[in-house]
Amino acid sequence: MRAARDSWLNPALALLLCALAGAACAHLRVPIPWMIGPLAAMAACNIAGTGLRAPRIARPAGQVVIGVALGLYFTPLVVRETLAYWPLLLLAAVMAIGLGVVSGWLLSAVSGTDRTTAFFASVPGGATEMTLLGERFGARADRVALAQSLRILVVVAVIPVALAYSGAHGTDTYVSVQSGLNWAKLGVLFASATACGLLLARLKLPNAYMFGPLALSIALTASDVQLSSLPGPISSAAQLLLGCALGARFERRSFERAPRFVFGVLVSVGAAIAISAGAAVAVATAAGLPAASMVLAMAPGGIAEMCITAKVLQLGVPLVTATHVTRVFVLLATTGPGFRWARSAWSRSRTAKLS
Repeated sequence: MRAARDSWLNPALALLLCALAGAACAHLRVPIPWMIGPLAAMAACNIAGTGLRAPRIARPAGQVVIGVALGLYFTPLVVRETLAYWPLLLLAAVMAIGLGVVSGWLLSAVSGTDRTTAFFASVPGGATEMTLLGERFGARADRVALAQSLRILVVVAVIPVALAYSGAHGTDTYVSVQSGLNWAKLGVLFASATACGLLLARLKLPNAYMFGPLALSIALTASDVQLSSLPGPISSAAQLLLGCALGARFERRSFERAPRFVFGVLVSVGAAIAISAGAAVAVATAAGLPAASMVLAMAPGGIAEMCITAKVLQLGVPLVTATHVTRVFVLLATTGPGFRWARSAWSRSRTAKLS
């Protein structure tokens, strides 16, 4: 007979825990309660050694819903206005590369970790993608995965709370489509979005279950095809699933085996948040944009988590979404070749000095 932690009972208990944590945070008026509550509860329990697991479909299902929800903001007018900011989107992506370099150097200096592992642990790209990419170049995959997950946890715990309590809530002039709720059309929309996610996953593209539904939803909304609005409880359920899946990544043994590395990650992530926030305020001032929206757009967090924050706090959802999508694609396209070039240049420099 299988142990309880290896049966269906484990993820069922995890979902129950996440629902209770989300409800408690909502009652206490914690910002982004249905994501922060489950994330914190799962992470705390697993670090304590409970070994809770999220359902396998938790993250894909949550991403499909959030991708659809975000795409509903991209009306034809919003698309035109967002595209006008393309230089800003590229600038934010380039600055994210520099942020990864600085954070990696700090992580290596504080924790004594080798530079390759520290670099891939600090680049604010997709956690799974950076782990796999780092492993190709000789980085320690377990530590890269831990650092990337911890980065998202810290950013989600800090930035939404800071923005909410700073009075930044409710300044967004963009709203999602208001076509009314149609359950039949909503079902068709989710089925089509899931199919797009499955297709991109089959093609082995990153964040397939986020980008596929997002692209479909944007295409329909930008073409003025409005199938249905999205009920709030469904969006909250998606946040719960994402929080549950992210919190399940944490294990007690990872913290016990590398306490100095964990401390280094916390220091480097704290520095990354401060640097990105400062840069965001400067860019927002120069471009005449709301500072809170740019802080979210340039934050070193996960695309789903930061875009959910923008949606709930009504802080420039299209701009934040477009910036994070651009950042992820630029980082995935340039991180590997850039690291290979930098390592080769450093090796040639050392050889020249020795000779």
